[in-house]
Amino acid sequence: MARIAGVDLPRNKRIDIALTYIFGIGRAKASEIVAAVNIDPAKKSDELTEQDIAAIRDHLDKNLIVEGDLRREVSMNIRRLMDIASYRGIRHRKGLPVRGQHTHNNARTRKGPRRVVVGKKK
Repeated sequence: MARIAGVDLPRNKRIDIALTYIFGIGRAKASEIVAAVNIDPAKKSDELTEQDIAAIRDHLDKNLIVEGDLRREVSMNIRRLMDIASYRGIRHRKGLPVRGQHTHNNARTRKGPRRVVVGKKK
């Protein structure tokens, strides 16, 4: 099993698909990586040689920010928005949608389960 950037790549998957298991690498970026290191995209991840794995690791180290460093950078960006109290930062702090979505009926994923408001007794 190949281990790249702290992630165990799944066995018996095409290498261009297996690379997408690394945080920060999608389908397009995985195809670019495979082309840059001259590996056949149809090759399975468990068929990779040590040289192939080393070439992919070197390419990632030199050209991309992935996994822990990328997660840290994203969280720092969000923290910065919250510290300067921008509109987006306030939405992050309140746990509401950040990108302009309506919240009257939807946004249950961001807002969490409904909280029942009990009416006043007469």
